[in-house]
Order: sequence, then structure tokens, then C-alpha cells
Amino acid sequence: MAVSQHPAKSRKWPALLLIVAALVLLIYVIWRVDRAPGTDDAYASADTIDVVPEVSGRIVEFAVKDNQAVRQGDLLFRIDPRPFEQELTRARSALVALDKQIALTQRVVTAQKLGADSVHALVERARVTAAQTTETLRRTEPLYAPGYVSAEDVDRIRSAQRVAQADLVAARLQAQQASSAVTGVDALVAQRDVVLADIALMQLRLDMATVRAPFDGRVVSLKTAVGQFASALRPVFTLIDTRQWYVIANFRETELKNIRAGTPATVYLMSDTSKRFKGTVDSIGYGVLPDDGGLVLGGLPRVQRSINWVRVAQRFPVKIRVEAPDAGLFRIGASALAELEPQRGDASRASPSTARSGS
Repeated sequence: MAVSQHPAKSRKWPALLLIVAALVLLIYVIWRVDRAPGTDDAYASADTIDVVPEVSGRIVEFAVKDNQAVRQGDLLFRIDPRPFEQELTRARSALVALDKQIALTQRVVTAQKLGADSVHALVERARVTAAQTTETLRRTEPLYAPGYVSAEDVDRIRSAQRVAQADLVAARLQAQQASSAVTGVDALVAQRDVVLADIALMQLRLDMATVRAPFDGRVVSLKTAVGQFASALRPVFTLIDTRQWYVIANFRETELKNIRAGTPATVYLMSDTSKRFKGTVDSIGYGVLPDDGGLVLGGLPRVQRSINWVRVAQRFPVKIRVEAPDAGLFRIGASALAELEPQRGDASRASPSTARSGS
């Protein structure tokens, strides 16, 4: 009977060893995932801009084609410049005409000032004459009573004094009229500033008719050709900024505790898994749209009536900056894999304010 139990016990040891090995492997996998989290829910990304003309017009030249790589400053397309050239020529002609008008007006103003100065000289002359006749009358009137002068002489001097006073009043009025008639060129000079501003604006519009690449990139979504009328602020195509590439990796919220900006990472693309690229975490997303519950509709949160016994961890995007990316391999939306390598002491390097807020 003891002989029959010995084989049964010997058959239990391999099963126990297998269970222990599975547990050890499970613990190692959990430790490894916690220490170096990774995900295949990732994709390549880069910054993009919509290339839009700032002026409207018909496209007369296209220097690029779809999916073409361009360098900063390369010609993308050109809008018909003739309307803007004509406006610029008209504005410059208006400036020339205005300058001639200012010169002519300046000569007129100079002549008016000379006339006003001569009138002021006449005023001074009339004032001196009036003062002289008044003084003569003052000295002559006392001589009439003793008979040294006749009444006729006194009347003649008094008449001359009145005429001199009237001439003085007339001269002063004429001087005021001459002074008020003097014009200026201030209004024309101000108008000249307006014309100069118009010229600068026309030159700017002419320059905007030529659209160049603002940075190194790649043309995508080009669906037009020469002859198309381009409207201002309406996109013609999209330009990918190829100077810097990113991998957007969606990590479970339970894995975010050891991830922070600057954490080293290794990424590779599904199109060529043999090439690995180094990178660092640029930032971590702080908001995603939940699939159920919590959405505000009409000012009230919507919560489903059903209860899920199994909770699935939410995923948040982690933006990884790729170092030395392969320009021919990276494409926006390309499937990628990312593995993070949190360093020891990352948690201790957190800022005191973060630690206090977490506690």
C-alpha cells in the first residue's frame, strides 16, 4: 500500500514546480510592467499647419506637389500679383502728386506770409502817421487862442489826424485779414502719411501673394492646381512640421504614477520594428473624453443606471519627443510601440508642492 502512494506523491512535484514557476513569472511580469511600462496603443504625430493665403486671387504658379518635402523659404505657390502691383503703382503715383501739391502749396504759403509781413509794415507806418498827427494837433490847438494859428489850420490838422486814425484802423483790419489768409501744409503732410501707409499696405499684400514654406516640412492633402481661385484665410493644403516628431502613447491611469516629463523612452514603428528610437516624455495628458458617465448635458451630469462590476482603467495620452527620427519612416498616424524607463528616485524628485497636494 505504501508502494502505491509513492508514485502519486512523485507526480505532484512537477505540478507544484510548474505552479511556482508560473507565480514567479507572473510576479516578474507585474514588476517589470510596473518598473518599465509599455504600450502598443500609440501612434506617430507631428505639428501641422494649414497653409492659407492672406490675400485672395487666382493661383498662377504651383511649385510643390502632394507629399513633397520642402525646406524653409521654398516657394509653395504664387497668387496673381498684377492687381496688387497696380494698386501699389496707383498709391505711389498718388504720393508723387501729393508731393507736388505740397510744394506748390508751400510756395503759396510763403507768398501769403510775405504779403502779411508787408501789410504789418503798412500798419506800423499808419500807426506812426496817426501818432504824428495826434501830436501835431495837441501842440497846435493851444496856439489858436493867442492867434498864432488860424482856425483853418487847426481844422486841417484835425482832419489829417482823423484820416490817419482811420488809415490805422483800416491797416490793422487788412493785417488781420492777411494773417488769417495764410494757409499751411499740415493737412497735406498728414494726408501724405496716409498715402505712405497705403503704399506699405499695398507692398505687404504684394509680398503676401508669394507663399513660402515657414519651416522644413512635407506637403499633404494637396487637392488643387494652377488656375484655382484662392480665398484669403481658406486652407490650400496642410504642411507637416518634420523638424520634430512625437509618439503619442496611451497609458493606463494606473501606470502614470512613475511617469513624468523627462522620463526616458524607447519607441519603434510597426512599419519597421527593427529600428528603435530614443526619446523622452514631453508631457502627459490631463483630460480625455469619457465614454460613459460624467458628461454634462443641460447643466447636469449623465450617469448610467447600469453598474459595471469590472472597472477598465482609463488611458491618458503621453507625448514622447523622439530624438533623431527617421524622416522617411515617420508618418502622422503610423502605429507605434513605446516603452518607458522610469529612473530610480523619480518619485523622490517630485516637487514638494506636488507631494503635499498628493497627500
